[in-house]
Parts: sequence; structure tokens; C-alpha cells
Amino acid sequence: MPLDLAEFNTAFSRARDKVRNQDGTDVAAEQEKLRALVPDDASEHDRTWTKTLIDRLADPPPPPRQWSALYHEAGKVHANAYPDGGTVEEQIAALEEARRKIWEIADRAAEDEAPHIRAMTRVLEHIENELRDPTWPLEDPPGQAH
Repeated sequence: MPLDLAEFNTAFSRARDKVRNQDGTDVAAEQEKLRALVPDDASEHDRTWTKTLIDRLADPPPPPRQWSALYHEAGKVHANAYPDGGTVEEQIAALEEARRKIWEIADRAAEDEAPHIRAMTRVLEHIENELRDPTWPLEDPPGQAH
């Protein structure tokens, strides 16, 4: 009988959530339940990847990421960028300035953190696009009707 992927994946997700979120969970018991879902005649490939997942269930979760001061600085710029009155032109200018500042901060950030900082500009760009063209992105592109 082949491994039931859906059943195993669902059970693994539940076990992982239980181990991570419920103090006192018996990890060994959860691992045994998962091992019981892997049939004796499962392929070598299926036995290998399921064993890896089951074994890793006992590993403590990684600590939460510690963001740098630059990340938090960019977060403040981002939080303060949301339009709060003024003309459309003033709101667009404020968004543009915030995006520019965030990119400058990202340029000074560590290589692994810079993309996360730059990502803060995406929502600001969308707001700016909506201010420039209130039908964006609702308007169908030329030649593409719903």
C-alpha cells in the first residue's frame, strides 16, 4: 500500500502545530503516530522524507528573527507614510518620499535583511498607484475584458 500523502501531510501539520503551540505535548507519542502512517512497503523515497520530517518534529523551533535597528527604522518610516489628509499630490509626494527613504535604509542594511526592508515599499506603491489612478487595478487592460 503506498503512502497516503494527504493523510500524512495533514497529520504532520497537526502534530507540528500541537508540538509548537501546546506545552507538555508528548513529542515521542506524536512521532509514533506519524510513523504508524508510513506503510511497511512504502518506497525508499517516501520512508526517507517522512523519517526526516518525523525526526525534525523533536527539534526546537528556531528563535524568532531579531531584526536590526535599520529594519525598525524603516518600519517607522513605513508606518508614518500612510496618507492622512492633504491633497492627492501631497499624499503621493509623501508616499514617494517614504519609499525613497526605505530604499536608502535597505541599501545600508545587511544583505539578508535588505529584501525584507524593500518589501515594505510594495504596499506604499500600491496606495500611490491608487491615488494616481483610482481605477487601478480594477480597470481592464486594453483588449482584456472580463
